[in-house]
Amino acid sequence: MGAAGAFAFTALPAAHATPSASAVIAEVYGGGGNSGAILTRDFVELGNAGSTAYDLSGYSVQYLPGSPSSGSTWQVTALTGTIAPGARYLVGEGTGSGGTTALPTTDASGSIAMSATTGTIALVSGTTALTCKTAADCAADPSIVDLAGYGTAVVREGSGPAAGASNTASVARADSLADTDDNAADFTAGTPSPVNSAGQTPGSGDGGGGDGGSPTDPGTVRVHDIQGTTRLSPYSGQTVTRVPGIVTGVRTSGSLGYWIQDPTPDTDPRTSEAVFVYTGSTKPTVAVGDSVLVTGKVSEYYPSSTSQSNTEITGPTTTVLSSGNALPDAVTLDATSVPDAYIPTASGGSIESLPLQPTVYAQDFFESLEGMRVTFADARVVGASDAYGELWVTVKPDENATARGGTLYSSYDQPNTGRIEVMSLDTTSTFPAANVGDELSGVTTGPLDYSTYGGYNVQATQLGTLVDNGLKQEVTRKQKKDELAVATYNVENLDALDTQEKFDRLAEGVAVNLNSPDIVALEEIQDDNGATNDGTVTAEATLKRFTDAVRAAGGPVYKWRYISPTNDADGGEPGGNIRQVFLFNPKRVSFTDHPGGDATTATSVVKTRKGVELTYSPGRIDPTDAAWEDSRKPLVGEFTFQGEQVFVVANHFISKGGDQPIHGRYQPPARSSETQRAAQAAEVNTFVKSLLAADRNARAIVLGDLNDYEFSQTVTTLTADKVLTPLITTLPAAERYTYVYDGNSQTLDHILTSPAVTSFNYDVVHINAEFADQASDHDPQIVRIDLSKCGRH
Repeated sequence: MGAAGAFAFTALPAAHATPSASAVIAEVYGGGGNSGAILTRDFVELGNAGSTAYDLSGYSVQYLPGSPSSGSTWQVTALTGTIAPGARYLVGEGTGSGGTTALPTTDASGSIAMSATTGTIALVSGTTALTCKTAADCAADPSIVDLAGYGTAVVREGSGPAAGASNTASVARADSLADTDDNAADFTAGTPSPVNSAGQTPGSGDGGGGDGGSPTDPGTVRVHDIQGTTRLSPYSGQTVTRVPGIVTGVRTSGSLGYWIQDPTPDTDPRTSEAVFVYTGSTKPTVAVGDSVLVTGKVSEYYPSSTSQSNTEITGPTTTVLSSGNALPDAVTLDATSVPDAYIPTASGGSIESLPLQPTVYAQDFFESLEGMRVTFADARVVGASDAYGELWVTVKPDENATARGGTLYSSYDQPNTGRIEVMSLDTTSTFPAANVGDELSGVTTGPLDYSTYGGYNVQATQLGTLVDNGLKQEVTRKQKKDELAVATYNVENLDALDTQEKFDRLAEGVAVNLNSPDIVALEEIQDDNGATNDGTVTAEATLKRFTDAVRAAGGPVYKWRYISPTNDADGGEPGGNIRQVFLFNPKRVSFTDHPGGDATTATSVVKTRKGVELTYSPGRIDPTDAAWEDSRKPLVGEFTFQGEQVFVVANHFISKGGDQPIHGRYQPPARSSETQRAAQAAEVNTFVKSLLAADRNARAIVLGDLNDYEFSQTVTTLTADKVLTPLITTLPAAERYTYVYDGNSQTLDHILTSPAVTSFNYDVVHINAEFADQASDHDPQIVRIDLSKCGRH
């Protein structure tokens, strides 16, 4: 029928449509396996009345009960392949315990238990379940290519449903496949006569879907049929029977299961030949090299709400046919095979239904290899090993290399397609402790998987050998006598209950690697009892331990200033009461105290006879504004160095938590947290403008963890009207990073200066982010300013 074919509830004159020139439903049988039946399985047979082949890729047959209730849903069986002109196409469905004769080998396989006497079958362009439950609504659905209602079916074409279906009778069109859009007229009851695309009839081929075929013979569905040509399986939610493959990897911890790969691939580069078999809480008993047949339900597992999915076979029954078989060849990942473009877009929507383009997009290329064996050799480490046994390499050695061996993330449209995460399936060996710039030498091979964090990854069955390239922590130079040294350092949730080792390592970073700056803005200082949520907000014990450790490491005796937050009002770890703190060396710089600042009172700029000053120092920038809700409020302090006044603003903007991942199914990804950071940046920008309005030569240093990139809207807003210069942009491009995430070296921490700061020396001091053994996940940075050479009143 055409989509506009006539459906009816009551008897109507037969529609006068011309016969279909394309695919139609040729025969329907729901009595398979029932009492009195000869055939063991239900089926739907399609036919092609046209003169050219009909492509069924992305199509489905769907079933609705004859008298649908409000809770009834259409059940779906996905189709693949084509119907030749004049040929038939056989879809096997539910199997019963009766009957003696199997269907011929089916062209598609489902598990729908169709009624023998009444129901509706639709041939649909698409695999999404229909929602119509009346003839009129279904007539209005353009995705329905043909429809056959039988018995007493409410949803049918024309004057009524086809009559006569039973346990022993199907309803079928005439051999001519004539289609007048009237089920009662077009279908006649008779002995079931299924024919597949090869022209086989019952008894001449194995039906392969629990339909009486041998338990050691493969069914009709192959892995590439399950994977399909998009990110979602056309078989999702359906049971597949005796799917053949070779076991290529076994995971015995975490998400338990194993991968199988078909050694006989199809010719479509979009369809993966491998799939993960999820065994639930049961450790798999198969071994790499086993030839198996797997029966189970196909599902799409989403590691998170915004990630892509893993296609899996769940609840499996596995038959091992043989062991020690050769594994399918692995696909090489390198600069030639992995495309330079990253991922398609869908105007912020899901890309899941888009046909894969593996020669165009790197993420489509990886998806087309989901579960398959992949391999790379001699790859540079671009993301250090972590506590979870993961590291990152690049298979494109020349892609945006940093000065120290990483891969630079320099814009939203350059996410670096050569990055790939590496894990190991070998639970008996220690995972290597790798730093950025090291090399995973030799060959690494294993199934390609997908996870929430990082996206695609290699589950290594063979892991290369780590070559230590000797990356060293940096030590910045000592400031000169006339240089004011100001640094920022995120010390990652430091509190008084942390180990002495953590205090000592962070303190060494300040005293040795930063060479004892005059002023240090610290981010992530927690209250004195850490994450214990009992109302404590002071951080005196935390700061005492930290400054003592700095002194023990050879640094000065720092003093500190901060404002205690309102309990549980500044985000971060619940109960931790995270905040920014100023440390200063009183032998080199003095802090100008203007008492009265507290958690909810805003500081401002005032002109006095002595010049410009803050109403409160230390103080906060507009802390009750909505921009700072559940986030750290900027801390402002007024300092004097060699008689010169300096204003310092310490920041820790809201995190990127909740943003969609760059590898997720929604493209382009929504960066929802950016809205609040832009508002925060606007607040700081406004404050600096007020300072410059009072004194255009004011020396202001704005610094801290901004949780955003130098090319972001956050930084653009913060620097609006050129009131601030981001110093990260003064470095060579290959050195512009303070943090490493998913193998991307990127800038989250910043120092910015007002226009009067014209003579400076700036340095990011790499001591953490590139190292497996790190005191914090951020690198500190420092600016040394010669105030005598900066414009002054």
